[in-house]
Amino acid sequence: MLTAIILTLNEERHVTACIESLRWADKTIVFDSNSQDATVDLAHEAGAIVIQHTFENYSAQRNAALDAAEGADWVFFVDADERATPALAQEIQKITAQEGPEAGWWVARHNYIFGHRMRATGWWPDHQLRLLRCSQARYDPNRAVHEVAVLDGPAGYLENPLIHYNYETLAQFRAKQQRYTDYDAGILQEKGIRPKVYTPYTQLFRHFWWRFITLKGWRDGIYGMLLSSLMAYYEMIKYQKLARLVRT
Repeated sequence: MLTAIILTLNEERHVTACIESLRWADKTIVFDSNSQDATVDLAHEAGAIVIQHTFENYSAQRNAALDAAEGADWVFFVDADERATPALAQEIQKITAQEGPEAGWWVARHNYIFGHRMRATGWWPDHQLRLLRCSQARYDPNRAVHEVAVLDGPAGYLENPLIHYNYETLAQFRAKQQRYTDYDAGILQEKGIRPKVYTPYTQLFRHFWWRFITLKGWRDGIYGMLLSSLMAYYEMIKYQKLARLVRT
């Protein structure tokens, strides 16, 4: 049995279309973090099973969702702003019907940012470990953000990508990056990293170079330039926040 799981928090704009793209799964669960909008009602209307679970951190939420997938042999995690294509559905159905050695499968994502499908800049192929054999996968509880699935067995790579309608507006991008930099600065502090006065600024230039040159952000034209600049800026912000944490 294959269960698709959608983690949600106030995803009324996306949840119905996401569920529709997963009709091929044996069961679809919307694992909701107490949304305040119409997410839950829309998920019920679309025929999904809805489970509400208070959010602690990203790894804990995914482990709780795995536990909720009773009877499933495989779980396919999908974010509400992602869509599974028919080709991906067919590939997953074929793989999960076989008795291979893999405990999990990585899937690439076509990221659409500000309406543009990214071809580089670190957003392609953007592999995510999303198809998991339930009995052989757990998320590392020490990773509160940027969660990592730990497998008891090898992992393979799917050929067909997910579609990811990522950041649609600059405001949305900024809000999420502010949250990520808060988390990441805390993680760096726990690791004992102590930045120099100049570290935020050297990180800004290094990150831009990495995105735009090393990861070939230039292939995305003006979008590559914009997103390389934005990501470099928030890399600087992350180290500035770390410096403030160290001083307190």
